[in-house]
Amino acid sequence: MEKIPVKKFIVEICRALLGLVFVFSGFVKAVDPWGSAFKNLEYFAAFNMHVTDSVAIIFAFIQIAAEFAIGVCLLLGVYRKYSSFLALLFMIVMTPLTLYLAIANPVTDCGCFGDALVITNWQTFFKNLFLLAAAIVVSLRCRSMTSFFTWKSYSLSVLWIVVFIAGFSFYCYTYLPVIDFRPYKIGANIPQQMEFPEDAEQPVYKTTFTYAKDGKQQQFTIDNYPKGDDWTFVNSESKLIKKGYEPPIHGFSITDKTGDDVTDKVLSNTAYTFLLIGYKLEKANEANVDKINEIYDFSKKYGYGFMALTASLPDEITNWISNTGAEYSFYTVDDIALKTIIRSNPGLLLIKGGTIINKWPDRRLPGNKELALPLEETDLGKIPAQQNTLKVLCSAFILIIPLVALFLFDFFYIRKNLKKKKQRQRKK
Repeated sequence: MEKIPVKKFIVEICRALLGLVFVFSGFVKAVDPWGSAFKNLEYFAAFNMHVTDSVAIIFAFIQIAAEFAIGVCLLLGVYRKYSSFLALLFMIVMTPLTLYLAIANPVTDCGCFGDALVITNWQTFFKNLFLLAAAIVVSLRCRSMTSFFTWKSYSLSVLWIVVFIAGFSFYCYTYLPVIDFRPYKIGANIPQQMEFPEDAEQPVYKTTFTYAKDGKQQQFTIDNYPKGDDWTFVNSESKLIKKGYEPPIHGFSITDKTGDDVTDKVLSNTAYTFLLIGYKLEKANEANVDKINEIYDFSKKYGYGFMALTASLPDEITNWISNTGAEYSFYTVDDIALKTIIRSNPGLLLIKGGTIINKWPDRRLPGNKELALPLEETDLGKIPAQQNTLKVLCSAFILIIPLVALFLFDFFYIRKNLKKKKQRQRKK
């Protein structure tokens, strides 16, 4: 058996590692394009750049397609020179950027793996350093990478990769993420996700006190601050040294129009309750308001709760009521929480006892046939099975089967013809 040269082995390991990370990063972002767009908006805001939601989602689609396509091309050895160069360019840009994020901390996490795997900014930077080294190795020795296709099949393989990831991203954007990595997923109990265990690690702060004496200011810690009358307190400053435990859901509260907190009342209600989520009503799609009103009528008929949760101002709520004929009550929730709960504006949740029974985007709201009977007598009131593994496998098969067919065509037809062509040229 022929031994693989050490240099080639290192290149193959680096390209496999780089390719897998790019594919994973692109795929989990494609699962939740709106999540990637919201993270991009955080980035733009950190650099004082005003960008609309439309620009952010377009940028997210381009980023998703680029990452995923580069990763698959690296794994297949397709357009080796270009894919390795683009991977290197990507890492050259992202590595110093993540160093800045780690130092300045303008955003809590980079979002490089979406909500599927949240890592700190420093972890992201060190990860990127490692990937940058791998990208340099692959770029310098790109021609030694094994390719699974001949050059004649390159364009078809890349075309299918881009079509697949673009279609997959658009499906998740149009409806809802096929896999929900967020704490508000179907089947989750919101109160349990908000619990703070008694033995949970507490955050550690360093507090500095500033006192003045004889016209001069001096800083002290909590262990040595002065207590005499000759010192005058100026101010104090607390700095977070170490983060403590943070529950999956935090900062979630529902307030009524009088300002009263009704969170516990809503989450402890053992009856079915529909929650209409519209984080910004002025940006919400009004195409399916008739269905929303029908669901409200259905909830009244059977005694179920129906609430609208929004972060919009009173004037925008008034406009929505005027435009849609809404008769349901509106409550205020933080817009970040609403964006996290459901990636649709508007979207609909069904909860019972604080547990999320189901979710629907505005394009897939339950219709008259599904609302013909009480929720207790239909599957609508039951938690559907979440077959995440099956969804991933199905997505993988959709991607891989055409590539396998192309590989077989390339191996048995194109390579054979190229071999015959070379043989004829040699005879000449």
